[in-house]
Amino acid sequence: MNASGHGYDSDLIKKKRRSLEKALDTWLYPSYTYYMKTAISIPDDLFLSAENTAKKLGIPRSQLFAKAIEEFIQNHSKENITDKLNEVYTHNINIVDNPISNMSVTNLRKSLKNDSW
Repeated sequence: MNASGHGYDSDLIKKKRRSLEKALDTWLYPSYTYYMKTAISIPDDLFLSAENTAKKLGIPRSQLFAKAIEEFIQNHSKENITDKLNEVYTHNINIVDNPISNMSVTNLRKSLKNDSW
């Protein structure tokens, strides 16, 4: 009933309809509800190249872009790891240059002197 006590409450019907439409959209078009949509601007030749690559791979263009971004981020993460390792080894280079490790290298060379590799 509506506020005047007659008929159906149109606001309630509209709310229920929107709720049903949202549930239906979620079921029919999961990518519109589970993933972030974004717009990007790219040069025409890059777009055409991406379009052709997606067709060759048999995947949607959106999936191609998502995979490309994922790989780009992973590569940069690897660069960060390499940078951090380089920093650690640069600062600790004197640790390897101590008498004990030099002795070990000398002993290893002596022990392998007559080995026939």
